[in-house]
Amino acid sequence: MHFADLLFGLAIVWVAAKLAGEGMERLGQTAVLGELLAGVLIGPGVLGLVEESEILVALAEIGVIILLFEIGLESELEDLLRAGVQSSVVALVGIACPLLLGYGLGRWWGLDPITAIFIGATLTATSVGITARVLADLGRLQDPAARVVLGAAVIDDILGLVILAVVTGLVQTGVFSVGTVLLILFKALVFLGAAIVLGLRFAPSLLKVVSQMRVRGSLIVAAVVFCVSMAALSEVIGLATIIGAFAAGLVLEKTDRRAHIEEAIKPVADLFVPVFFVIVGMKVDPATLNPFGGAGWSGLLLTGLLVVVAVVSKLAAGLGVYRKGIRRWPVAVGMVPRGEVGLIFAGIGLASRVIDADLYAALVAMVMISTFMVPPWLKALYAK
Repeated sequence: MHFADLLFGLAIVWVAAKLAGEGMERLGQTAVLGELLAGVLIGPGVLGLVEESEILVALAEIGVIILLFEIGLESELEDLLRAGVQSSVVALVGIACPLLLGYGLGRWWGLDPITAIFIGATLTATSVGITARVLADLGRLQDPAARVVLGAAVIDDILGLVILAVVTGLVQTGVFSVGTVLLILFKALVFLGAAIVLGLRFAPSLLKVVSQMRVRGSLIVAAVVFCVSMAALSEVIGLATIIGAFAAGLVLEKTDRRAHIEEAIKPVADLFVPVFFVIVGMKVDPATLNPFGGAGWSGLLLTGLLVVVAVVSKLAAGLGVYRKGIRRWPVAVGMVPRGEVGLIFAGIGLASRVIDADLYAALVAMVMISTFMVPPWLKALYAK
């Protein structure tokens, strides 16, 4: 790809995201829904105006890191800790139900056990980015249900990595190692605990030194460096980058410079975060839902069944809410979108030849439909 093509593509992504986001907000919906639809429209499946390149994907990954960092800045660590047990229960229910129902659907459809397990694993994913963005747009991040969902989504990501390791082990060897599973879980818990404890100890002193610098932008650069360093460290030890970014935001939220960092990060988020949601939308090929092509009516039927199982199994997570004062429906609906996490699972399955192209198309369609339905659904719940 020529550099000019990249620049034109980036310009189209930004313009399409803002125009579609504006349209959705005028219709009473959240901007993220417009950004997802903009991606579908300008992507290769419809107009083909933008080609998905490695650089655009990298910018999208930076976008989701910035998003989770911003969400961490707006989250109270004490509130998340208080919701810890409650979030854990919601996360466990929200993983067990999709895994079991997805496996059952795969076996009923006639698929082999490993493929059926992979379908169940894909259905366990929850996109914290989608739900967090919608709650932020609605101004509901401090809602008790929102704190439970965010905590559950982070736990979901950690357990999702464990499940992915298990499934990958099954694909490669036909068996999986309990030691590998326990090692991943141990690393995740140690990383989160150490990052928050050490960050709370040293971050205030470092920011105090940065605040004395005269060069423009020192504070925001220091904050972003801390964010991406935590994200990079998270990936180096085998975890998702968004876990490190979220932890960085939680740490800086406890400093006296939080308000300044939160205000300074908004223009950065306005540039990078929409790229992520547009790229997610670009992965959709509407032709996969054409009953007269590809897998035909059977493919469309499988997609419909996957969507039903995906939605119902995640709504069951709301049954895990036992604390008074927390609404079950916002928690349940907030766990529904699969977003980028589900797409990653599907992509790994296709690359490792666990699933074929038709099943991949059905899984991608399920991911997108479950993602598209959540923004207006959450908005309707909070409007009541």
